[in-house]
Amino acid sequence: TRLALLSLMAITLSGCISLSSTEKYKLAELKSKGVQVPEEHIKSPPLAGALNLLPGFGNFYLAAGSNESEQWLVGFMNLLFWPISILWGIPEAIIDAGTINKRDTIYFYMFGPGKEILEDRFGEESSPP
Repeated sequence: TRLALLSLMAITLSGCISLSSTEKYKLAELKSKGVQVPEEHIKSPPLAGALNLLPGFGNFYLAAGSNESEQWLVGFMNLLFWPISILWGIPEAIIDAGTINKRDTIYFYMFGPGKEILEDRFGEESSPP
């Protein structure tokens, strides 16, 4: 049973949200321009982790109001395996909240009002496409 539990934890943690290579490139580009990343905190990592003390609530918090619909499924899986899911659910929610915040910062500067801010600061050529 110990091996099964470790395997389940590894599978769940490997399900953490990750940035695409394009997003990583844009993140590095924003950092080089002096942008604090993540600049926007739409999801609180400590709150997401704390909410996962309850069955899947941290993942439901991450899914609500975001484009991260897979968090609903992860939250449901954590609900099914609660209370043992606390072991992987808390760090997973903290990591995912940070990634959501980074992704939001990238989109803010690529497609939102931040794009104009960068254009004003650095000119059109150096702004993200």
